[in-house]
Amino acid sequence: MSCLLGIDIGTTSTIGILIRLPDHVLGIVSRPVTLSSPKPGWTEESPDEWWKNLGEITRELLQKNDVVPADIAGIGVTGMLPAIVLLDDSGQLLRPSIQQSDGRCGEQVDQMRGEVDADAFIRQAGNGINQQLAGAKIRWLEQYEPDVFARIATVFGSYDFINWKLTGERCIEQNWALEAGLVNVVTDEIDDQLVSFAHLHRDAVPRLVKSDQIIGAVTEEAARCTGLMAGTPVVGGAADMIASALGAGVTHPGDILLKFGGSVDVLTASSTIRPDPRLYLDYHLIPGLYMPNGCMSTGGSALNWFADNFAGQHLATATAQGLSLHQYLDTLAAAQPAGSDGLLCLPYFLGEKTPLHDPLARGVFFGLTLSHNGGHFWRALLEAYAYAIYHHIETLRDIGYPVTRFIVSDGGSHSRLWMQIVADVLMVPLQRLSGHPGSCLGAAWTAAMGVGVSEDWNGASEFVHFSEVIMPNPDNEVCYREGYRLFRALYESCKPLTHRGFNEI
Repeated sequence: MSCLLGIDIGTTSTIGILIRLPDHVLGIVSRPVTLSSPKPGWTEESPDEWWKNLGEITRELLQKNDVVPADIAGIGVTGMLPAIVLLDDSGQLLRPSIQQSDGRCGEQVDQMRGEVDADAFIRQAGNGINQQLAGAKIRWLEQYEPDVFARIATVFGSYDFINWKLTGERCIEQNWALEAGLVNVVTDEIDDQLVSFAHLHRDAVPRLVKSDQIIGAVTEEAARCTGLMAGTPVVGGAADMIASALGAGVTHPGDILLKFGGSVDVLTASSTIRPDPRLYLDYHLIPGLYMPNGCMSTGGSALNWFADNFAGQHLATATAQGLSLHQYLDTLAAAQPAGSDGLLCLPYFLGEKTPLHDPLARGVFFGLTLSHNGGHFWRALLEAYAYAIYHHIETLRDIGYPVTRFIVSDGGSHSRLWMQIVADVLMVPLQRLSGHPGSCLGAAWTAAMGVGVSEDWNGASEFVHFSEVIMPNPDNEVCYREGYRLFRALYESCKPLTHRGFNEI
């Protein structure tokens, strides 16, 4: 039977999956991605690195699984949302991508808020005015990189860029366009007024496509670069968190997916739109449903940063024990009590997106004493993201979304300690998944639907199975309730300082 190829352009890695229906994963291959932060609050990546990774990944998938290019019936690409990729009129990259977690545009967000009625904007765009908008980043370029701004001929996202490299077609997938602030949720079309608000020329915004819409086919040039067959159909693809949620089975109101990737995402399904400036609104892959969600600026990316910069002395010991560095740090953290002996962390290392929308927020370790060690630091980091998740759950409930079932997925969910901490902070059971490869599976399924080898969006869940349920430990409830109270209070106490600027203190 024909195979489907799914590619995930992730923040920390590029991942490819090859699947065969109805439920067989033939292979998964990944390559690391370099995340650059040249200035505080900035995050950038090289789109050329994504494309190079894709070529290596596709060739390895084909070779290792004895699959010929003609066996691939369709290709779907997913990626982080909404990274900004810019081309000039000759198709050359103008600069590195500005990542979705980038917090440089706080000044421009304030300008935008001063120009338009916030309630009217969210009714029109479905999302509030915040650093996630493409317009905020484009306005920053207009002010600080005017030469780049003047040459913008195309603006699109990470997976849109890869689709263009594969097919030569310039288009934007519906969820990238929605979170970028360019779609009117009443008409489901690109809105000229919103494009103008972003200080973009209308012809710089490519055509809008749906996730399972065939946008073109692999070109001869792309075939030479990737080993794929020219003429293979490529579909619009999907936002990474939306693709991951489909594979996890988040298809009913009340289902909650906690996605532990380079950032931490909190997603739910809804049959109704309730735009709220604290969260994001996206389209579900299943027609007629929506996906309200939150996304933190960091997650696994911050854990990687800490391990790379402050835990290198443990690498040899971890290797001798047959553990990764993260796994070894988990053993150190597990030896510390809930609450990390008073060490509290704010995980706002790149500012914060939902529900704070504060690009000026900063990371903090508070309560440090000479009795703390590396295990305390690692545990405090894990607890910080659990507290931030709880903040999102409070927000969902406040808006009126049901919250009934919790599923955890992606790389961070493999940490038993981290998931236990999250269960204890939320005081709910967490359903772990077995065999969920992440967003690349959902990307492959958009191709399956687009080329007609499947007619059931729920078929993606056939590749994934439920495994362990992690039950909360009631002995930790009081500790973590107090920890959450202090977590929220610490942010509010630090906010006046970070917003004044350290050079003004």
